[in-house]
Amino acid sequence: MCVYRLKVDWGYMSLLEYMADHFAARLPSMSKTFELETLKMRLGDAALAHLDLHLRIQRALRSLVLEGALAPGQKLPGTRVLASSLGLARDTVESAYEQLHRDGFIVRRQGSGSYVRDSLGAPLKGMARGRSAPAGPAMAGAAGAGLSQRGQAIFDSGGIADQQVARAFATGLPETRSFPADVWQRLQRQVLRDHRSQVLLHGDPLGAQPLREAIAAYLNLERGARVDAAQILVLSSTRQALFLCGLLLADAGQGVAIEDPGYFGARKAFEAAQARLVPIPVDEQGLRMDALRALGRGVRCVYVTPSHQYPTGVTLSLERRLELVRWAAESGAWIVEDDYDSEFHYDGLPTACVQGLDAQQRTLYVGTFGKTLYPGLRMGYMVLPPPLIQAFAHARSIMDGHTPQALQLTAARFMEEGHYNAHIRAMRKLYAARRQAMFEAVGRHLQPVVQAALPQGGMQLPCYLRPGFSEQKTIRQAAAAGLHLSGLSRLYQGPRKREGWLLGYAAMSEHEIVSAVARLARALAA
Repeated sequence: MCVYRLKVDWGYMSLLEYMADHFAARLPSMSKTFELETLKMRLGDAALAHLDLHLRIQRALRSLVLEGALAPGQKLPGTRVLASSLGLARDTVESAYEQLHRDGFIVRRQGSGSYVRDSLGAPLKGMARGRSAPAGPAMAGAAGAGLSQRGQAIFDSGGIADQQVARAFATGLPETRSFPADVWQRLQRQVLRDHRSQVLLHGDPLGAQPLREAIAAYLNLERGARVDAAQILVLSSTRQALFLCGLLLADAGQGVAIEDPGYFGARKAFEAAQARLVPIPVDEQGLRMDALRALGRGVRCVYVTPSHQYPTGVTLSLERRLELVRWAAESGAWIVEDDYDSEFHYDGLPTACVQGLDAQQRTLYVGTFGKTLYPGLRMGYMVLPPPLIQAFAHARSIMDGHTPQALQLTAARFMEEGHYNAHIRAMRKLYAARRQAMFEAVGRHLQPVVQAALPQGGMQLPCYLRPGFSEQKTIRQAAAAGLHLSGLSRLYQGPRKREGWLLGYAAMSEHEIVSAVARLARALAA
């Protein structure tokens, strides 16, 4: 009878030392030092510290089997012997063995004992010495890690880091502290009470009918659109809408015209769909139609932000809107109109959307609640030309099915009861004051560094660096002071780039704006 003498501390290392001592004599091929160090490195992970003791034993034995340190057919010590040696209750070891048996790693023979399953020999042959280390963070990001060409291109292009907290000058973030959360919560409780379990089920890929009707009514009245509820597709975000456009409107390698400079998220979405991006310059009237027409029939669609061009803030003139509609009809191309923040227009009335001017129905209109309500809602929508509705619905059903019904129905009631329009009116007034505060603060504190442009609307202020200042250097100086600056140059695709920043102001109070701009000026002067 074997006697196992072991001091234990109820931790991993006692078990590992025991396994090394016990099996070294039985497995000549097993190097005690090598296996012990390997196991220490692998099982010493803090992520395993929360496991119960029987799971620790089970994981250690399983690892020895998987690595070939315990050979197929190898007999394991009896549960009573192992429990006694480790100073544990026999039930603890029995639970570990039983889990290994259920998982198929060992077989248990009445009156004989527990053995590593013989059939594991072929699959595990050579794993003990030839097995590569698990992919860690460095390996997971390595090129050629088994991705498709499309997947590698997406990885190489990098992702998009959304602002998770409202920091000074963060772009695209609305004011959430003033959001009527009590009203929203009351409406959500009503939805759950009225619809009960029905809202917990899957929904229509196109979206909940009440919300689609509310969106259509709003766009027809407020944006001069010509839309029926049947044309509305409710989505999770603008980026999802743009990715679907890239997938369904252009084949890999076909041209998609995009504003230059333009929205970084749109560029990433179309690149992920493997479209060939064709930059079109922007001037003080928006997208240059002469440059677009010069392409002839070389593009499948054009992406535009006509209400407030991103990032310059200029508005596409009515003449160019009409010319854009004519171009799409003549060339058989599509217009993707991103109306991301048209609600926040401060100087006069906003210009009617392109979709409402397009009698040929070649325009796909994209809107979002992330700017008008709150970004964490993750809800946007598209207005689709009738021939495209079913294709987009099918693609959306494959991508993620549908948007949560409870949120859709809550948003529908929020719009139907007038809270949506009231909230927009309040935010429009608030943002207009903040825009002015930002413009004045930049002029007062940063006039030697940048020249600010005052857009007619939007949620951020474009600022262009004066000669002698470096965009990257000023961004680093600001970061050292705890301030976030979004550079302008990365939004350009062509060889001619303007350096500067986009200063978001919508999520900052007037006092916060003045204080942050003064702080930025001190950081740049240091």
